[in-house]
Order: sequence, then structure tokens, then C-alpha cells
Amino acid sequence: MAGEASGDLLAGLLLGGMKQRWPDLRSGGIGGPSMAAYGFQPWWPYEKLAVRGYVEVLRHYREIIGIRRELKERVLRERPDLFIGVDAPDFNLDLELDLRRAGLRTVQFVCPSVWAWRAERLEKIRRACDHVLCIFPFEPALLARHGVPATYVGHPLANVIPLEADKAGARQLLGLQDADEVLAVLPGSRSSEVQYLAAPFFEAAARVRRERPALKIIVPSVPALKAKVEAAARRAGLKDGLQVFEGQSHAVLAACDLTLVASGTATLEAALFKRPMVIAYRMNAISWQIMKRKALQPWVGLPNILARDFVVPELLQHDANPEALAAALLEWLRSPARMQAVQKEFNVLHHQLRRDTATLATEALQKVIDRR
Repeated sequence: MAGEASGDLLAGLLLGGMKQRWPDLRSGGIGGPSMAAYGFQPWWPYEKLAVRGYVEVLRHYREIIGIRRELKERVLRERPDLFIGVDAPDFNLDLELDLRRAGLRTVQFVCPSVWAWRAERLEKIRRACDHVLCIFPFEPALLARHGVPATYVGHPLANVIPLEADKAGARQLLGLQDADEVLAVLPGSRSSEVQYLAAPFFEAAARVRRERPALKIIVPSVPALKAKVEAAARRAGLKDGLQVFEGQSHAVLAACDLTLVASGTATLEAALFKRPMVIAYRMNAISWQIMKRKALQPWVGLPNILARDFVVPELLQHDANPEALAAALLEWLRSPARMQAVQKEFNVLHHQLRRDTATLATEALQKVIDRR
């Protein structure tokens, strides 16, 4: 069960390892094209669940609850060897709790970020999950203190993304020149993210362009949101020197010098490509007030959380305005030495997260199967 584009990517990487270990594997549930590439049968597309924020979820509450109910009923009828929830803890944990009570084995792939906010979920994780596959090295010890079996499997993206990206090759693929100065703008893969972030992101990019007229701007977009992204760019006055691509997020990150990126998995992808970045996020005001009160640490971006420091700027909610975003981007561009220093930090991070994820994960899954 993967509820968004990043979850589909992670689940696809996991399914690749599972198919190697169990060639006759049959899988189905909620997912997308990365999972379907390994024979996964999508009963619903992940886009049905790709919303973030309390108010945004409320708007889709009836449909989401209906999907979860139907999914539970189908899983209970078919009784698979394993139910694996990929990220999406607000959807998956309640579902896993019900399935485990009914005698099914449940695994959560990606530990909910209880170390960042909502620590009260640790008890629910203990009751809902037979095992948790962790993508960050500090998580298993935390879960063990609360009686939750867990295995650090590394981050699958650290194996997919090369230690040294082919920047020249990516630029050739995207029609860019080696000498171009390139900014990547990543306003998110959810409709709500594009709604709140596209306008300030592109207005910030336009401000940077006014100081650096030769700047090229590249944008990856999920196909369903490409028209909205392009419209936001036009409203900001960006026409020439801007390209919006369907997908191609990794090529975009490999090709750029710097990125303006929505908080989420994309920030880690940018770090693994060794790209300096400005992290930003905006959401509905009510959702923001609720989430802010539940925060346990000062960082929201994954590169900063893993470094335990503000190695890259974070601008959130009202601070994520075009003026501030543009200023933070220009600070990077004016300081090549600072850009090189953060690239070295990201190289160390990449090595820390690089593990044989497929083997470690499938070995852990086998133990869960054998335990009952």
C-alpha cells in the first residue's frame, strides 16, 4: 500500500528485491507505475490518497475512508502472506492494526517520523506492526526501546542514485549546455503542494532570473499536474529559459546546479545528487498550526534532520515567500565555496545510507513469515 509518488518509488524498489527472492510473488493493493513494473496489480491508483495536511485530508475524508474499508475487506478475503504498508502512516497504521488483530502479518516500510513529531504514535506502531523496515540508521534503536522489532535496511534511493551523478549526460538529455547555470524547481508531486508552493517558487525563480538573466530553470512534474505547473510559471512571467518535464526528476536533479524544493523525499534525493538546495513548504493555515505544535525538533528537511544541523536553509509557511526564497537561492549562487562544502557533507550522507536494501529487507520479511 503506497499512497503517493515517493511511496510508489520506494515500493517499486522493494518489489524488485522481493521478485528476485520469490520469483512467483503475487502482489496487489494501492500503488503506481514503479510497482506495476514488477507485476503489482493496482486495485486503486496512489493518486487517490496523495493529499497532505489536516484540512486537505478532511476534504477527501469520505473517499479515503471508503478506500481503506474496501482494501481491508479485500485483504481479509485474500489473506496474503504479508501486508506491507509503505510510508503513509496515517492511512497504514490503522489498517495494519485491524489486519494484525485478524491474524495477518503486517510490515511497515519506512518508520513514521516519530523522532520529529507525533511521538505518541510509537504505541500504535507497537500494536500495529510485526516489523518495521527502517531507512535511517538511528531508527531501530528508538523503536526497540518501545518494543517494536525493526531492521535498518538503508535507503533504497542511495543505491539507485549513483555516488557521482552524470551531470553532463543529464544536461545533454534535457537539452542543456555544460556551461549553463541551472536552477531546478520542485514544487511537489501532490495537487495541494502545487496549489500552495508553485506560485511563490516560480516568483522566486523569476527574481533570481532578473539578477542572473542567463539562468536556465528546469522543472519535473507528475503528468497529472503538468498543466497547473506550467500555468503557475507563466503567471510568474517565466517563459523563455524554462522547461517543464513529465517525470524526469532524477535527470533534473542530476543536471542542475541548485534546487528549490518542497520538503519531503525530494530533499533527500537532492542531497544524494549532492545538490545545494533551499527547502520550503506551505500548507493550509489550520494544518500548519496543528503540525507546528506537534513538532519535536527544529528541522523539517531530511538532509538537516540527518545532519542534526541546518546545513541547508529551510523556509516554512509565511517565511516561504518569493523575496526570502530568492535571497536564499542567490546566497548559494554567490558562494561557490559554500556549495562545494555542502556537496562534501552530502557525499558522507550518501555512504551512510547506502546498503544492500533489497537483501536486508527480504531477509527481514522472511523472518516475519517464518515467525508464525
